Amino acid sequence: MKNPMIAAVLNFFFMGAGTLYNGKRVLTGIGLTIAALVLTYVEFGIRPFDGTLYWLMFGAVFLANTVLAIDGYQEAKMLNQS
Repeated sequence: MKNPMIAAVLNFFFMGAGTLYNGKRVLTGIGLTIAALVLTYVEFGIRPFDGTLYWLMFGAVFLANTVLAIDGYQEAKMLNQS
């Protein structure tokens, strides 16, 4: 039994962690986790050079994390029903 809120929170704060928690799409979870690490590196690398690009990147990551949180929540609920 997977807790949908745990999957959502994990995916919101760290891309791919909720997907890994659910255990159905492990390769996707690993890919998202690697992407999160790279994006975090790039996000902090951009910050000193152009504040405008930093906020654009921050907004894009925030949107992606929100969508992944919803996906993790829905996937956990689906896993619990089957």
